Amino acid sequence: GFENGISGVNLTTTARRQAERFGAEVITTQEAGRLEINGVGAAHSIRLNGDSAIGARAVILATGVDYRQLEITGCRATPEDPNEANFVGRGVFYGASVSDKSECAGEDVYIVGGANSAGQAAMYMSETAKSVTMLIRGASLEAGMSQYLVDRILKSPNITVRTCTEVVDTVASDDHLSGLVLLDKRTDETETVTCDRMCCFIGATPRTDWLEAAGIARDDHGFILSGPDLRDKVGWTLDRPPHHLETSVPGVFVAGDVRSESAKRVAAAVGEGSMAVMLVHRYLAEA
Repeated sequence: GFENGISGVNLTTTARRQAERFGAEVITTQEAGRLEINGVGAAHSIRLNGDSAIGARAVILATGVDYRQLEITGCRATPEDPNEANFVGRGVFYGASVSDKSECAGEDVYIVGGANSAGQAAMYMSETAKSVTMLIRGASLEAGMSQYLVDRILKSPNITVRTCTEVVDTVASDDHLSGLVLLDKRTDETETVTCDRMCCFIGATPRTDWLEAAGIARDDHGFILSGPDLRDKVGWTLDRPPHHLETSVPGVFVAGDVRSESAKRVAAAVGEGSMAVMLVHRYLAEA
């Protein structure tokens, strides 16, 4: 629905204004520091920074994730040093959108990461890019990628895979990324290559540390389990099964990137948010 794209700031600002028009109270100066569970059917408490608290019969967790960044000069989205070069948005990107296919026409593109998302981006961007090079730390693509995707990548004439390789520095020209310094971990040798665009797919960390005391079940990576994914993993105390987006604590729901096995896409997160609200109404009606 956004022909020319939309920034995250503009999208969330518009969403906040719409929520306020419908009568929602939006608190933007406080941080949720702890979720206190008060028993099945009882109101839970959300402790804010400081000593205040909000009571809630139902809670939706939509705290998202922190996408990992390359810890080298030019690749940090919010550099602490204002004088430090920052190429994010000017050659350095975290993830890739469908618009990148046309934007990278004729470019030398480097993709950092070896999971399916990186492979899918490589295939898509290779349709218009001059060249696509995948940089992975491991010894092979098969370690973290589906075999069908590995086969397609290896057959693509303009995709090169460099294993056991890391980015250790960036090169700039006219305040834009123009090259990368690569380290071969097998030989400890470095090489400077021309690069017009680098897209990083190096994972994300869910914002769930503040839920530790609440005992909400999470997977091995810290993402929140819900609905069918809770089966055989936690003790469920109610006679009914958990709703699709309900966590291990009845009345606490989850939506978006912080949910285990979520799609990690804006449209999917928005859809889950709508579904979570519907399930909250069902939960409150049952209670």
